[in-house]
Amino acid sequence: MVLVRGVSIMKRTTVLVVDDESRMRKLIGDFLLDKGFAVLEAEDGEKALEIFSGSQKIDLILLDVMMPRLDGWAVCREIRAMSAVPIIMLTARGDERDELLGFELGVDEYVSKPFSPKILVARAEALLRRTAAKTDAVELRGVTLDRAGHMIKVDGKPVSFTVKEFELLEYLIANAGIALSRDKILNNVWAYDYFGDARTVDTHIKKVRGKLGGRGKYIKTVWGMGYKFEVAE
Repeated sequence: MVLVRGVSIMKRTTVLVVDDESRMRKLIGDFLLDKGFAVLEAEDGEKALEIFSGSQKIDLILLDVMMPRLDGWAVCREIRAMSAVPIIMLTARGDERDELLGFELGVDEYVSKPFSPKILVARAEALLRRTAAKTDAVELRGVTLDRAGHMIKVDGKPVSFTVKEFELLEYLIANAGIALSRDKILNNVWAYDYFGDARTVDTHIKKVRGKLGGRGKYIKTVWGMGYKFEVAE
C-alpha cells in the first residue's frame, strides 16, 4: 500500500521518504508536512521504485541506504537510469567510500544518521530552491544549459544530469575562461553545508565530462589547482 500524507501547498511539491523504519519515516514525514510538503512513504527499495514508476509526480527523494529486498544504492541506480530527480541519501555509516560511491551514482546530498530532522528538511528545501526554475539559457559551441527547464542539451540532444552535475556545469559556464580551484568550486556548488574534500569535485567533473561526450574537452584541468570551462580552440 502506498501511503500519502498531507496536501501540498508548495506547488504540488512531493517528497518520497524511503526507509525501512516506520518511526523514522513518520519523524521525517511530520517535519516535511509542517513545511507544507506532500509526503509519500516506502518501506523498502522495491516499493520505492514501484511508487516512482507510477503516475505520482515526485520532486525529491530521501533515500535510506540499508534496506531489505533492495538497498538504496540499487534504487539510486535504477532511478538515475530514468530521471534526474533530486536525491538525498540517508545512511547510518560514515564511511568516506560510501559517500564517494553515492556521488558516483548521482546522489545530490548525503546525510549521515543520526541527524536533526530540522536540518534534513532545511537541506531538502535548499536543494529544491537550487533546482527551481530560472529564466535564461546559455549556449556555448554545442552545449546548451537551459535554466528554466533545468535541462542540458549536447549538440541539440537532451542529456540527463543530476542536480549537482547541473549546478557544477552551470557554475563552470558562468565563469567560463576563469581557472577555479577545487575549494572554490566546493564552496560555490556544495555551499556551506558540505564537509567533504576535493575528490568530490573530481568525481563530478569526470561524470560531467562523460555526459558531454566530445564537448567534455571544454572542461580543462588546471594542474595543481582545479578546472575551467574554455571553448576556445
